[in-house]
Amino acid sequence: MTRILFYLKDFPIEPWRNALVAEDASLEFRMYPDWGEPSDGPAYAVVWEPEPGLLKKFTNLKAVFSLGAGVDHLLSDPDLPEIPIIRMGDDGLKEGMAEYILMSVLMHHRQMVPIASQQRNAKWRRVISKSANKVRVGIMGYGALGKKAAEILRPIGYEIAAWSRRQKGAEEGIKHFTGPDAINAFLRRTDILVCLLPDTDETNKLLNHERLALLPKGASVINAGRGSLIDIQALIAHLDSDHLSGATLDVVPEEPLPADAPLWHHEKVIITPHVAAITRTDTGAAYIIRNIKTIDAGGEPENKLDRNHGY
Repeated sequence: MTRILFYLKDFPIEPWRNALVAEDASLEFRMYPDWGEPSDGPAYAVVWEPEPGLLKKFTNLKAVFSLGAGVDHLLSDPDLPEIPIIRMGDDGLKEGMAEYILMSVLMHHRQMVPIASQQRNAKWRRVISKSANKVRVGIMGYGALGKKAAEILRPIGYEIAAWSRRQKGAEEGIKHFTGPDAINAFLRRTDILVCLLPDTDETNKLLNHERLALLPKGASVINAGRGSLIDIQALIAHLDSDHLSGATLDVVPEEPLPADAPLWHHEKVIITPHVAAITRTDTGAAYIIRNIKTIDAGGEPENKLDRNHGY
């Protein structure tokens, strides 16, 4: 029997319970706070933003599954136990992110940000967009989500490059840039920057005023990774100076974004409330149960957190 200790606030629980039981009929599903006692036997925690210190109390946990691709909500817990942490990497999550990136890239490519501004100001002015093969898209952060985004963008005809911290294998149609020394060259060749980096000490405000200035005039920025990546004041300054033409932000440094934040009303900015990739119950449940079976069989789970790198 598999025992799952589940923690999720502000979202329906029954769809998750039903999807997990459909994958494993013998499942014992316990919703917080009805987690029982550590003496009840081995269990797996499936959580999103659990209370700090909670996981440490349950010494029967074999592993913790984050209900999203990010794990900063777990790493911020000073009492996080030294057990495997598994990031979500199911097909539904990848597909959702790829759909969001495709939508956002097309919006910036076809200049929908200034067109929407014209509508608000009752202006009828035609704009001419480049053909896709003249638009250079750069994906910053090339893990599973970045690869899926590139896969869906390539058929459109964009010239695609990717920047990664570590070396990636060669791919047809993708120009790879690797390591800190390659960031500047990567940014200089990028018309639409797609950010998918995690939140780590190295990525905090990586895109500061100087680095954003390296993007070509008229470039745009899409951030669906973590809000800590971009210096927001620097971004606004480059938008106001017309060096950058627009930004789509699914993540911001403070979430939810305060009602008085200038970003809400900036004519060159599109704000979405951290919805680029929501874990889907069907593919998410299949991913969780598959990895539990792998762990129980003595194998290595997918997307296991490397605590030294923070992802």
